[in-house]
Amino acid sequence: MEADKINDIIEQVSKIPGNEQIADSCQVPENKRIADSYQVPEKNKHITDIRQVPALTLAYLGDAIYELIIRTGLVEQGMSHVDSLNKKASGYAKAPTQARLFRIIEEKLNEDELSYYKRGRNAKSGSVAKSGTVNDYRMATGFEAMLGYLYLSGKIDRIMELVDIGINGLETENVK
Repeated sequence: MEADKINDIIEQVSKIPGNEQIADSCQVPENKRIADSYQVPEKNKHITDIRQVPALTLAYLGDAIYELIIRTGLVEQGMSHVDSLNKKASGYAKAPTQARLFRIIEEKLNEDELSYYKRGRNAKSGSVAKSGTVNDYRMATGFEAMLGYLYLSGKIDRIMELVDIGINGLETENVK
């Protein structure tokens, strides 16, 4: 979609009561892609103490971040058939895969990252593991909680670094 069409839509939305400031903050410059205009906040301004965020809430955010990274990576690889994208992405999202990925990156984690992983791993969830073992599910929850912590801390580069190391490790394992 072209920038001027997006700007027209934004202008229409900003005319709805309560949305007056949207047009100023969302305009897409001409000849720019939406992705070029969007910037992840350096640090979440509304959460003053990440330590107070429940571990399962961090995992909820981390799950979304991880899913977005995986989906984006698959699309960038040239995959475009939705069924193929979903099958491949769901393979990376399963608890056993995330547990394996965590084992690959574990030695690269600093003390804070490991602490948030443990908070997530030890959190009591009402969910039951759909695939894999309870241990895999807990490890995956810990991994996602750590990603949520990094996201709220504005450490996007670190998220990308760890996921990249993990995915490369998974792919190396699969080649063997």
